[in-house]
Amino acid sequence: MSGLPDARACPGLGEASDLKFPLGAKFREPLTEARFQQLFGDAEQESDLLSEPRWSRLCRQWRRLPGACSGPGAWRLLLARLPPLRWLPHYRWRAWLLGDAVAGVTVGIVHVPQGMAFALLTSVPPVFGLYTSFFPVLIYTLLGTGRHLSTGTFAVLSLMTGSAVERLVPEPLGGNLSEIEREQLDAQRVGAAAALAFGSGALMLGMFALQLGVLSTFLSEPVVKALTSGAALHVLVSQLPSLLGLPLPRQIGCFALFKTLAAVLTALPRSSPAELTISALSLALLVPVKELNVRFRDKLPTPIPGEIVMVLLASVLCFTSSLDTRYNVQIVGLLPGGFPQPRLPNLAELPRILVDSLPIALVAFAVSASLASIYADKYSYTIDSNQELLAHGVSNLISSLFSCFPNSATLATTSLLVDAGGNTQLAGLFSCIVVLSVLLWLGPFFYYLPKAVLACINISSMRQMFFQMQELPQLWRISRMDFAVWMVTWVAVVILSVDLGLAIGVVFSMMTVICRTQRVQCLALGLAEGTELYRPLRESHKLCKVPGLCILSYPAPLYFGTRGQFRRTLEWHLGLGEGGKEAPKTDGPPDAVAEPVRVVVLDCSGLTFADVAGAREVVQLASRCLDAGIHLLLAQCNGESLSTGDTDPGRTPEQSDPRTAVRQCPGCSCSCPGETGDYGSEDLHSVGLTQSSAAWRAPTICA
Repeated sequence: MSGLPDARACPGLGEASDLKFPLGAKFREPLTEARFQQLFGDAEQESDLLSEPRWSRLCRQWRRLPGACSGPGAWRLLLARLPPLRWLPHYRWRAWLLGDAVAGVTVGIVHVPQGMAFALLTSVPPVFGLYTSFFPVLIYTLLGTGRHLSTGTFAVLSLMTGSAVERLVPEPLGGNLSEIEREQLDAQRVGAAAALAFGSGALMLGMFALQLGVLSTFLSEPVVKALTSGAALHVLVSQLPSLLGLPLPRQIGCFALFKTLAAVLTALPRSSPAELTISALSLALLVPVKELNVRFRDKLPTPIPGEIVMVLLASVLCFTSSLDTRYNVQIVGLLPGGFPQPRLPNLAELPRILVDSLPIALVAFAVSASLASIYADKYSYTIDSNQELLAHGVSNLISSLFSCFPNSATLATTSLLVDAGGNTQLAGLFSCIVVLSVLLWLGPFFYYLPKAVLACINISSMRQMFFQMQELPQLWRISRMDFAVWMVTWVAVVILSVDLGLAIGVVFSMMTVICRTQRVQCLALGLAEGTELYRPLRESHKLCKVPGLCILSYPAPLYFGTRGQFRRTLEWHLGLGEGGKEAPKTDGPPDAVAEPVRVVVLDCSGLTFADVAGAREVVQLASRCLDAGIHLLLAQCNGESLSTGDTDPGRTPEQSDPRTAVRQCPGCSCSCPGETGDYGSEDLHSVGLTQSSAAWRAPTICA
């Protein structure tokens, strides 16, 4: 807007005498509403559209519903809910098919041992981890919008699900169960895990129906990373009994990590040398292979499948040496072929598991949405957060009918998919083919697989989560507040539990946002020399302060928590009452209030919302300004919050009426005093301050 007609530059410092009366000098002709519409009609129309009441938009959308039931409307809905209909016709078969096939097979090979390992973490038999590595992947391929996202078993969700399952279906105190009793216990735990998946899927579908995909933003990046890093430590400690061959019951609840460590240290003399040796050899192979895959990811055509190599070697060693019978090494046993009969989870258990399903649903969606966003930004495409809710909700809901436990996107396999050259969701189909072949034909080959190897796979898969702590020094340099959020969440997860740690992290993160609104500084603006721009007085520009005119910008919401700071700050700037002399000094030169203020313009463009207490504070401020002979002008009001308020019984009706103190100007987004005195309501139009606090347009002062 610097090229407005008849605009003149700011007068030099030598012409300061012309500014003695701020409303008497004239820089350019007043910008009337008609002239503004002529110059910026499109912008005004766009603003009117954005400011349209919500109920009006809802009514307009409701009138469009009959059109959505037509043929074209049904096709548009189908395109929106089945993403393959959009990207499959544009699939570049020659360029992408080989990469998707190689990446899908590679991820499928990793899914097999990792799924069985995470099933043990969930306290269910290993074969149900294979089911969870098949059905959710297939469903997400059809409904998901993340091209590079790999779904399936996730360590954090398995840990949370296992804790809930152990609490819902505890093991008898004796511990010596017969084979039939063990099968019954496993069946009850599988039912509880499936009910948790059903509940979390139903919650995500409810969130999708309410279009609550935006809820993922409440789980900030520090909270999610601290949660996964702390949960990785829980996974490590929970796998120690399996590494050492100790038949210890699983600890649940608060301080479970320390209880497990104490139990392991107490039972350490009874550890199995054979399983300890198997664990040491497995980690000695898996950890270096992980490092090689990371360091040489650009040179390797595909990552080295260390997990499947370790599984095959351990199975052959256990079979040839009869470790299960000679040294009592715990093995996987028979993997049933085919698929389980679909059945509805026990709906009577839903009220008991809803408390556990809610954090599982939030973590599953938050991790999946953040991973999808990271790779969408990296490869320049967009995702639909609400469609992701639908995809993961349907994935958990339908897979629970096949005895699957809660699932989501996984960090390790997603990174593996990208490194192996995956391009689209089609890679998920090749991954499903690998898992399907194991379920149908290759299951007997894993009969002699030691469970200690699966525990080692669980630990090695946590590598990426452990290394997230390397970002703490950089986070400290960038934002101390985010560093505090990270540490508080991590300590809560480690000391208490994953569920409580998540709740504490979210609450603390929200508290930091509230605290930041308490520390906002009110900016005093001055006219930059030789320009039409108003800038903060604290900047090093040569600024002209118009005598008698005070321009303030308050870039924060005005609600019951910030009304005190708002009052003290404006009292200091305007010299109202004794409270202004006690308030801390804000930005601006020492002589900012040397001359009495006659007119104050309050920029409300950064004021995102105002509650009843905040609006009443503005009304009271307007009344005090009238008593002091100061004309208060409000510019860029974003809503009608500042046009309402309560009356003050101690004042006359004319003074207590908020519409008398501050009223909305006709035809523009600003407010001016109702008792105008020497100045009419067009004065605020003449000032023309319609930009942000960073750069203001010079005012056109009317006589």
